[in-house]
Amino acid sequence: MTSADLPDPGAAAAVAALGGRGWTLATAESLTAGMLAATVAGVPGASAVLRGGLVVYATDLKHTLAGVAEEVLRRHGAVSGETARALALGAAERCGADVGVGLTGVAGPDRQEGRAVGTVHVGICVPGVAARSTELSLDGGRAEIRRAACAAALDLLVGIADEVGNESAT
Repeated sequence: MTSADLPDPGAAAAVAALGGRGWTLATAESLTAGMLAATVAGVPGASAVLRGGLVVYATDLKHTLAGVAEEVLRRHGAVSGETARALALGAAERCGADVGVGLTGVAGPDRQEGRAVGTVHVGICVPGVAARSTELSLDGGRAEIRRAACAAALDLLVGIADEVGNESAT
């Protein structure tokens, strides 16, 4: 077995964290175009957690497939924390999952909606917690930004799952 055959460590941690809580996962991905869902699917046992994902690369699909309100897109743009949160909520709802992750951003080579290349928003919703988003500023070319966005989303997902788990344990 080569290192290329091994599952992504961040994805393995996310599958373990979600599975340990009995949670399922869905994604709505723009700049990563399904990369996050595919990374999670590379983990043995991911089928117990991963429900599915939406690739909403085009702005109109963020509304029609993921349910992001047109007003959110008009007011805040496709690359915003508000849109990332709405993507997370829409993914969870549309796919019947407990947890949703929404990814939107600018991988380059040009700015989008006035936002710099490397601007990424990750939205996450988990049971019992209001949906939240995190803005990242990532360096590199398109491929590096997309990979780093997936890694960051997995880290944030594990962090919030642990946070919620620790709160319910007290």
